[in-house]
Parts: sequence; structure tokens; C-alpha cells
Amino acid sequence: MSRTPLDTVEHAAATPDVELPWAELGLKKDEYERVVEILGRRPTGAELAMYSVMWSEHCSYKSSKVHLRQFGEKAPESDALLVGIGENAGVVDVGQGYAVTFKVESHNHPSYVEPYQGAATGVGGIVRDIIAMGARPVAVVDPLRFGAADHPDTKRVLPGVVAGIGGYGNCLGLPNIGGEVVFDACYQGNPLVNAGAIGVMRHEDIHLAKASGAGNQVILYGARTGGDGIGGASILASETFDDAKPSKRPAVQVGDPFQEKLLIECTLEAFREKLVVGIQDLGAAGLSCATSELASNGSGGMRVTLDDVPLRDSTLSPEEILMSESQERMCAVVEPDKVERFLEICAKWDVIATVIGEVTDGDRLEIFWHGEKIVDVDPRTVAHDGPVYERPYARPDWQDALQADDANKLPRPATAQELKDQILKLVASPNQASKKWITQQYDHFVQGNTVLAQPEDSGMIRVDEETGLGVAIATDGNGRYAKLDPYTGAQLALAEAYRNVATTGAKPLAVSDCLNFGSPEDPAVMWQFAEAVRGLADGCRQLGTPVTGGNVSLYNQTGEAAIHPTPVVAVLGVIDDVARRTPVAFQEEGQLLYLLGDTREEFGGSAWSQVIHDHLGGMPPAVDLERERLLAEILISASRDGMIDSAHDLSDGGLIQAVVESALLGDKGARLIVPDGLDAFTFLLSESAGRALVAVPRSEEVRFNDMCSARGLPVTRIGVVDGDTVEVQGEFTLPLADLRAAHENTIPSLLA
Repeated sequence: MSRTPLDTVEHAAATPDVELPWAELGLKKDEYERVVEILGRRPTGAELAMYSVMWSEHCSYKSSKVHLRQFGEKAPESDALLVGIGENAGVVDVGQGYAVTFKVESHNHPSYVEPYQGAATGVGGIVRDIIAMGARPVAVVDPLRFGAADHPDTKRVLPGVVAGIGGYGNCLGLPNIGGEVVFDACYQGNPLVNAGAIGVMRHEDIHLAKASGAGNQVILYGARTGGDGIGGASILASETFDDAKPSKRPAVQVGDPFQEKLLIECTLEAFREKLVVGIQDLGAAGLSCATSELASNGSGGMRVTLDDVPLRDSTLSPEEILMSESQERMCAVVEPDKVERFLEICAKWDVIATVIGEVTDGDRLEIFWHGEKIVDVDPRTVAHDGPVYERPYARPDWQDALQADDANKLPRPATAQELKDQILKLVASPNQASKKWITQQYDHFVQGNTVLAQPEDSGMIRVDEETGLGVAIATDGNGRYAKLDPYTGAQLALAEAYRNVATTGAKPLAVSDCLNFGSPEDPAVMWQFAEAVRGLADGCRQLGTPVTGGNVSLYNQTGEAAIHPTPVVAVLGVIDDVARRTPVAFQEEGQLLYLLGDTREEFGGSAWSQVIHDHLGGMPPAVDLERERLLAEILISASRDGMIDSAHDLSDGGLIQAVVESALLGDKGARLIVPDGLDAFTFLLSESAGRALVAVPRSEEVRFNDMCSARGLPVTRIGVVDGDTVEVQGEFTLPLADLRAAHENTIPSLLA
């Protein structure tokens, strides 16, 4: 894109008729015309590069922001919320002077093109968001979606993604404590690689992304800038995905976790010495984002000399330098008298650091190259005042027929033997089977503060060793439910993550989300998105859990085929003492099994309908958020007061899936009795929400029942922990050995 003569601001003003490749950079004609209108002239090549990446769907949320406003408009009152939407990550108060920051983001398209690096740099990017808030990263999570488990391309993508997540996170010394793995043909050619991270800090250590104070120096530090990742997260993730041509590969960033580890320690030491006024990581849109956002959020302007940016490739043009998304880089704003000490700390950690500019008392972002001005913009027009689209949306014509195709009417097992066979097939199906082959590639316990990790209902990290204060996080999302009804599907994702946190004994506090959808130019997809956002915003208001931030990932489709709408919801909770946590595994024989909540005939979108009938239709389970709140309160109280020794939420696969998982993890069987008023099929396989399975010591039975009765929560005794089989009296018996073989052999055999 470089031109001769250099395309300076002066040259651009004098040559209005020069054609620029705005379409190649992802801008629409009217968007380019808007840039010309803002500047009062044509943009320079460098300015065009900045506007193109910053106005991309991935960076500007131009199709989604009109709906995302609901998260602010409907936000519940929360004493815990310290930093909300708009910063690198949200921050919540967890007590004792500690604050926790957390966020989930996507790296979907890059991970299909180059699975290892796409996933690895997804982890690196989300971790830098956490560092930029002033926190020490303490854990990561990874909600993943892949195509059909037996599809040849899944064998290419999944191992690479898992190796990338494990390789980067393990090298950083961060435990991977949660997430999920889902297979569905709708994700073929467009996997979802969502990555989340958690960080811990003291309240007074919170940092924000703003450049204030005329004369303060702008320091770029970390890795050198290269040609990898140009438009990787910004443009590559903002278009419909047609293929994985080799030409797309340079758009995928290349990660170096050891450089990032140095960057973490360097940054935290600078924070401790209070050397930093403002800070921004370089992720999507690279320097274009860091400079424009810091300047836009601050009180003045900024002047940058691009020649001073350390390069890996000396042939890069200024446009390429501004668009590069090379990893492991950050930008800090430092007072002049503290610059020397900041650079000393960087040198100590072997981190390259260079002063590339300064904050000015004006209101412009000016960038120079070889002594010539190549950018002169109002930074807000780049970072915050991009296009806002009210895309047309409409309920698709096929929605009624999909919902009318009722899964409750599918043929059910006619005999006890057929029910037993179907349950064994369900337990062995890729989505219900053990993911140990995947999760054992991650280090769960590095740093020594992991209390719970996969396959627990939520991950849990100790925050304070002396008091036992801890936090829990769960991520959930069922695209099949959301396809049937996106409003309800989003609320079911929220409810399940909320429930998963509560089953471990932690109190849910706040939400982050990663909203994965198809093309916003399709009115049906936009309807799904609008309904899901509305459902999530309404649900968070009712549960009192504010959305602190997150990510929107659109254009997740190959050609005309969009993925299922997949809102992934992360819920963060706090527990006063991690020693009182509740695990999933059955602990002792003789303990009584209780089912909390109501069981109804609800099979729309269920695992049973998918595995046994390859069917998707009907309505998803009903949501009762007040019941979810009550259930959570009971689970938290019972955990705190020692009334239960294990707990497991009921979701995909219903009660029998929860029983099998708890039995296998504890290596203890169970005898179940079908309650009056329910048939065995509905009892075992319904996916009604708002339910949990708990194991109660006999000494606590009366107290536990009294608490549930007093609070009005339905509670049914359904069995006992016993033996080495899962027995449903009057129906069938399944040895734990058979269940273990079915549950644990599926994924290794598919991916061998």
C-alpha cells in the first residue's frame, strides 16, 4: 500500500482523486465516504489502514452495539461491580480488599486457518487484557466448539487447538480450570475457540486504558512488530469464512508464551512502583487500536513517531506497522520523570521498550514516518465513533416449523433393555463422553491455588491463602437450545453457568459473555442475535448479575451455512472459604441422593434427541430464574453448613448423565428409585432446568429437608450412594466398569 511519494497528510490533501483500496481492507463504500467526510479530505494510506481495522466488525461492534446497550440499560444494581463495560475487562469486588477481573473473547477464524497459533494467541490476547487492568493472571478457561467428532477435519483442527491452548497456557504457568468441548456439524469449517482469563489484584491497583497528562511519554514494550497477524483478528474475523486458503495464514498471529511471561512480570513490577498512568495491550488492530483508544480515553491528544517502533521486518510499510497484530506487545503512558525507571525494569526482564511518542495538550492523534505526518485524526473517530448499523432483522420463516417439530413426540424406548442401551449410547456419545483426553493436556494445578478444575461444575481458585477466600468460574452455552429459541437459549446458558457456580458453593456475582453468531447481514441471524442479547440482559437483571464485558463474534459461517446461535456465558462467583467447596464426585457409600427441582417432559434440543434420533426441534426447556436463584441459595447454604458432600447440576443428558459422572469420579455406584408420578425415561433423561443432584450425609438429612421445605424448593429422595453399579430399581443395572469404558474411550478412539 505504500506510495511514492510518501502518502503524507499534506500529499493526501493535494491529491483528492487518488484511488485507495478501501474495499480490499473491508470497508464499505459509504464507510469510506464517511472517513473522507470526517477528515475533510481523502485519508492517507496509514489513516485508511487505521480506520479499516478499527471500524471492522470485530473491533467496532458496528452491527451489535445497538443491541448491546441493553446490558447497560438493564444492568442490575451491584455493590460488587468496580469496573464495567468499556474497559479491557470487567472488575468485581470479592471482599477483603481483593478485586477480580475476568473476560471471555473469541479467536474463531484464526483457529480454523492455523489451529495451534490461532488458539495459542487467543489465550495470549485475553491474558494481556487481564494484565492491562492491573491484575496478575491466575487462571484460564476455554469454551470450545468443533464440527462433527468423526469428521476428518475435526482431527486436524481439534488437536491443534488443544495443543495451542495447552502449550501457551502451560508455558505461562497459568492453570486451565474450566471450559467445555461441544461437537456439532454446524461448526464444521467454523470452530468456536473462545478463551477466558481471570486475574486478581487489590482495589487500589486497578488500571485503565487512557492517556492523560500533556508531556507524558508513550512507551511501546514487548515483542518486536512483524508482518504476522496483519488484520488477523480485526479483518479476518469480520467476514464470511469461505475457505482456509494459504493466503490467509499470514493473517494469523504467532505467539511466544515465554515473551508474554516476561511481559507479565515486567508490567506488574511497573504497577507496583506506580510508574504507569495508562495502559493498553496490543491485540486486535495492534498499534491502531492502542494509540487511538489511549488518546480517545484520555484528556489530550497524542503524537507518535512510527520510525521508533522496534521491527522484526525492516521492510514493513507504515500501514503494515499500524495494522500488525504481532503478539506480546503493550503500550504504557508514563510520566517523564519515571521513564528511566520504567525502561530499567523492562531491561531487567529482557523486554524491549521504546518511547514512541507523547501525550499532547491538543485533541489530535498525529503519527509521523520519516519526519512526515502520515496520520492526523480525531482519535475518537477512529476508536469510538465508527459506524452504527441498525441491521434489519426478522424471525425466520422456518422457526415455526422447527419449534412445531416436537422432540417430546419422538419414539421412546419400549423396554427396560432398550432404555439401558440408549443410556449407554448416550454416555458414550462425543458430547457426553469424558473430555479427559483433551483436559489432561492442560496443567490444572500450577501456582498451587487451584481448588477445583475440569470436570467439576465450575473451576475454583484460592485468592487468599490465609483466609481461604476464593473465586469460581463456569462457562456454558447450548447452541441447540438457542437455535430453537434464542431468547430462552441465552437465558438457559446464563442459568446453567449460574447453577454450576452455585453447586460448588460459590455465590454468583457477575457475567462476561462471548456471543458467537453468523452473518449480521442475514436478517434471520440478526434476529437470533437480538433475541439472545435481550434474553441475556433480562436474565442478568433478574438474577442480579451485571454483564461486565465480553465479546461479539459475527460472520461465523461458511458460505451460506451459519453456525447455531451460540451465546457462551461466563459466570464468576465468590466463596468465603474454599475448604467448604462442594465437589461433583460421590464421597461416601450410604449417603442419600436427593434431586432438587421439578422434572418435566422436556426433550427439545436434548442430548437424547440428538444422539438417538439425530433430531433438533421443539422448544427448549422452560426457564424459571427465580427458581434458579432459590436453588443457588440452597446449594450455597448447604455447602457452607456442611449439609451436602457432593453436588452436580443437571443439564445435557439429564439426571442419568449427572449420576454417571458423579459415580465415575468418586468410583462409587448408586441405586436409584423412580419417584411416583414419573416414568423412568422422563426421570432419567429429561433436561428440565433449575435442578441439581446432591449427596446428603444421613446425619444431615433432617436439617437439609427442613431447609428445602422452609424455602419452598421441591426436594425428592431418589436413592443412595452404594456399590459398584448404577442401578435403577425395576429397570436395569450398569456396572461402573462398563460405564467407564463407554465414557472414557470415545474421544481417544475418535482422535487417535
